Amino acid sequence: MEDDRRLRLWRQIVGQAGGEPITLAHVCGVMLSAAGVDAVAVTAKLEDTERETVYTSSRLATDMEDLTVTLGEGPGVDALSDGHCLVTDLAADGCRTRWPGYAPAAVEAGVGGLFAFPLRLGGVGVGVLCLYRGEPGPLGSEQLADALVLTDTVLTLLLDKGLSEQPELDGRWSEQNGAQHPEVHQATGMITVQLGVSAAAALVRLRAYAFSRDRRLSEVAKDVVARRLHFGGSES
Repeated sequence: MEDDRRLRLWRQIVGQAGGEPITLAHVCGVMLSAAGVDAVAVTAKLEDTERETVYTSSRLATDMEDLTVTLGEGPGVDALSDGHCLVTDLAADGCRTRWPGYAPAAVEAGVGGLFAFPLRLGGVGVGVLCLYRGEPGPLGSEQLADALVLTDTVLTLLLDKGLSEQPELDGRWSEQNGAQHPEVHQATGMITVQLGVSAAAALVRLRAYAFSRDRRLSEVAKDVVARRLHFGGSES
C-alpha cells in the first residue's frame, strides 16, 4: 500500500517536472495539492549556521519563514528539535502561550493552520518543511500520509542539491548557488566584535532589534553589513 502511494506521488512529481530535472518546486507543487495547503517552505539547518530558507512557494511562505528567523520561535523551530509539530489552529490560546510572538503575527498574516515536519538523516536534523493553510483544521489521514512521503522526497533532494534553489524578487524561482540570507551571518559576526559577545548573544541582539522596530531580520542585517547600523553605539 505504501509503495502504491509513493509510486502515485512520484508520477505526479514527474508530471509537474514535464521532462525537466526534478526540483524542490516540483515536489512542493505536488505537496500543495496532496496536503490541501496554501503554501510550502523548506529550510535547511547546517552545522554552525542559522536556518536557511531554500524554497518557498509564495510570498506568504517567505514572510512566515522570515518571521520565524526574526523571532526564533514557532512550529518550524520546535519541529527541528522535537519532531512533527502539527498545529490545527494558531489562534488557540495554547499557541499564543507557546509562541507569544509568532502565533499572533502568523494569524494576522492569514495563517490558520501550520504543519511542520523535520527533515532528518538518521538522528540528525538537517531542516524543516512547513505547510501553511489559511483556514484552521487538521490534515486528513490521507493528506498526512502523502505529506510524510513527500517530506522524504524533499529530504532526498535537499541532501542531493544542497542550498541551490533560491527565490527571485518577483516570486519566481531559479537555481542559483548560495544561501538566501548570508547577511544575517555576516551581521552576527560583526556584532560579536562590536559588543564583545558570543555569536549566540549577538544573534539575540539582532533579533531583538528587528522585532522591536517591526522590521525583518534580513533588512536589519543588511544595515549592519553596510555599516549603517552599529551595535556598539547609541543606535542599538
